[in-house]
Amino acid sequence: MKIGFMVNDLDNEEAGYSTIRMAMAAVNRGHEAWLISAGDFAYDPDEKIRARARHVHRDKYKTGTAFLADLRGPKARHERITVDDLDVLMLRSNPADEVGKREWAQASGIDFGRIAMRNGAIVLNDPNGLSKAMNKMYFQLFPEEVRPRTVITRDRNEIKDFVKDQGGRAIVKPLQGSGGTGVFMVESGRGSNINQMIESLLRDGYVICQEYLEAAEEGDTRLFVMNGQALKHKGRYAAFRRMRTGEDIRSNVHAGGSIAQAEISESHLRLAEMVRPKLVADGMFLVGLDIVGDKLMEINVFSPGGLGSAQKFEKVNFAHAVVASLESKADYMSYYRRTFSNVQMATL
Repeated sequence: MKIGFMVNDLDNEEAGYSTIRMAMAAVNRGHEAWLISAGDFAYDPDEKIRARARHVHRDKYKTGTAFLADLRGPKARHERITVDDLDVLMLRSNPADEVGKREWAQASGIDFGRIAMRNGAIVLNDPNGLSKAMNKMYFQLFPEEVRPRTVITRDRNEIKDFVKDQGGRAIVKPLQGSGGTGVFMVESGRGSNINQMIESLLRDGYVICQEYLEAAEEGDTRLFVMNGQALKHKGRYAAFRRMRTGEDIRSNVHAGGSIAQAEISESHLRLAEMVRPKLVADGMFLVGLDIVGDKLMEINVFSPGGLGSAQKFEKVNFAHAVVASLESKADYMSYYRRTFSNVQMATL
């Protein structure tokens, strides 16, 4: 099987990233794994999608560090591949990381992936689904029961009124962004502070204002969902807890949070089940649910990270489970194409 993994910029990948873990698992399972950056695609005159891609030269790796070193080393294979001929193309770039830097790169995977999909490649997550999720407004399309109470506006007074209605405390953040960037807790008793936070966010567009969930003080749980189901491999759920450090309200690891083992409850699984229909309908193969108490704070559909954190606590290599699912999809598509071709030939 030939699998392409598209990322924002391969030079910025790290050994512990989930994408590298999945690519290494694919190679260790006997497949070709090609890494593609956002600027590597091309639409050729023959209407095929091609890309400059890299592939490692060995067929077994024990660590992501060795895998990434070979991918960047002199022995790595550099080829211009035909993306349409890949069995699977996984879109693992995050548009939010390109805001204010490379606006052209935000939707490159979606745009080129959509054409590759038209020509027969399996593209995950589905580009048409991802195009609906280019900012946090997508979250509001899920059942109201799973979400915190929210207002999205550029009106300062509406934000302040919402905070007042929530008992004087709420979370504000930009409509587009990720990783805890630009996330603040506002309190009505600190008027000048509210004004500064609001002004800062309004410079970048619309502002999301959400009710503050008291359970957030205990951190959140990242639960992976694959094919619409909570990802479970060898009896263990792909999940971990993220906890705050000090007074920082963000539990994101790169924002200073720490991690711990998660205990997946019926409440977690119920939330996953409630969002399953839409995730499946939108072609969201692998996503990360960020859960606080009995609510979802976010659904990461672009490049959910943390498979390594889940593996650390559960002692299970979840990247292999993801690749095994890709194998099943590729086998089914191959069978479908053979069957369709035979039926077509029989009618001639």
